[in-house]
Amino acid sequence: MDNDLDQFNSFTFGTLSLAEVKEKVLKFMEERPEEKYRVVIGSDSQAKNGTETDFVSAIVIHRLGCGGIYFWQRKIEKKTYVLRQRIYQEATLSLALADKFLEQTKHDGISRYDVEIHVDIGEYGETKEMINEVVGMVRNLGYKVQIKPSSYGASKVADRHT
Repeated sequence: MDNDLDQFNSFTFGTLSLAEVKEKVLKFMEERPEEKYRVVIGSDSQAKNGTETDFVSAIVIHRLGCGGIYFWQRKIEKKTYVLRQRIYQEATLSLALADKFLEQTKHDGISRYDVEIHVDIGEYGETKEMINEVVGMVRNLGYKVQIKPSSYGASKVADRHT
């Protein structure tokens, strides 16, 4: 990410409807229409207490070089996942949120921005063997995809709340 996450303003998506998120995004972009923006959606998860898994998904509107805003929501599932299942569930939640967000904003000009899906996998660590599978899944659904270290929507923003 170009700058520190502290330059981003956070909103709990759970307290806002998707329509309210759309309005805040439009207002944010209208404040400085000459700037370049990136729309990012990412998810992260954390096993909790050995009996449940905490998933956080984020919508990030990155005003390139100038911070941004993000909205996040939490979903707690009353079961545990092995790492492979968690990564696929994170990607699935991000894709579903991207579809909903684009449906909500299709008449507002936001759809002209390519939405990037940020997945919490990378060349190093246990997830490196999953890169081709997960990246292929996201690309096959028509989205751009980023992995670590470029996947800040998942590995920095959503991770901040898991």
